[in-house]
Amino acid sequence: MALRGGGRWARLAPALRGGSAPGRGVSSGRRDGGAVGDTPRYRDLRAALRKIIDKEINPFVDKWEEEGQFPAHKVFKILGQAGFLGVDKPTEYGGMGLDFSYNIAVAEELGNIRCGGIPMAIGVQAGMATPALTRFGSDELKKQFLVPTIAGDVVACLGVSEAGAGSDVASIKTKAVRKGDEYVINGGKMWTTSGCQADWMCLLANTSEGPPHRNKSLICLPMNLPGIHIAKKIDKLGMRSSDTAQIFFEDVRVPSKNLIGEEGKGFTYQMLQFQEERLWGVATVLTPLEIIIRETIDYTRQRKVFDQPILHNQVVHFRLAELATDVELLRSLLYRTVALYVEGNDVTKLASMAKLKAGRLAREVTDSCLQFWGGMGFTSEVLVSRFYSIL
Repeated sequence: MALRGGGRWARLAPALRGGSAPGRGVSSGRRDGGAVGDTPRYRDLRAALRKIIDKEINPFVDKWEEEGQFPAHKVFKILGQAGFLGVDKPTEYGGMGLDFSYNIAVAEELGNIRCGGIPMAIGVQAGMATPALTRFGSDELKKQFLVPTIAGDVVACLGVSEAGAGSDVASIKTKAVRKGDEYVINGGKMWTTSGCQADWMCLLANTSEGPPHRNKSLICLPMNLPGIHIAKKIDKLGMRSSDTAQIFFEDVRVPSKNLIGEEGKGFTYQMLQFQEERLWGVATVLTPLEIIIRETIDYTRQRKVFDQPILHNQVVHFRLAELATDVELLRSLLYRTVALYVEGNDVTKLASMAKLKAGRLAREVTDSCLQFWGGMGFTSEVLVSRFYSIL
């Protein structure tokens, strides 16, 4: 089923169900106006997600930000029942079977959540911990781990980064040594999103002593096994509602059948999904930037200095117009890249360009707009302040 759980969300199934293959979900003969277009399919998908955001997430965001954690199992179950954790996943495992462009539409809509941590955690669940499993995992592994992840019955995390290996994935030190029909895992992971609540981890570990790009494997690791230690929940400047864990492994034994695909191909599998991760990241930043600019326009229209609204100063007009233009240009680059990707093209360069521009523009927009808020911009009461620390 494309949308489980019945009710108002299930009624969208006929309009949203697709027939794409596993993996990228390359469209078969679809001609509906572009990669991420203003069509009934996209509008229905985004409208359904927006209702969930407005009812089940945004009213509680401030509380979750203050507490430093959101209830991932509860939120993911709601999203899973509506189908939003498997938009581009195969229907036989509970996904919608749509192509990757619909995943980007979902990512854009998630930008309406009034914090950054929850969209990031959803991105890990739907687009970081599961792509390799979807493409290369055995049917048994997919039934054990992918199906409940898409349904929102479990929380997934990705175990790649380490204290000395963040962007340099090839430098990870965690080892998984084959002993009989098991792997014995020792090492640790850092910056693990949802690590404190996760039920399973897509773990990247060294499974041999060979070259660093060919000695790594991905393993589905249940988080309730003996020897797994959640060292701490990391206290962060931003992304407060997303729990981020430091995790250690001490002689953790996991069945060798939990290997995803072929041994030694883990680095390659991880690199393959980076295109999608970059595009997802770009998409999630667009809506918050637009909201920040819009709210800044409204505030500068009301806030007066020297008996006139700040917005009446030409330099403020020019700056906000320039920022809004840059955001729209970034969206055009994203849509073009997604369209090429859905058609089966290698978009590594364009995806990297989009991610570079998104990161820089995020800092530029939040910093520029914060200045126009004056003292209010330094408080936690306004959205620009919250995003200033994370974008």
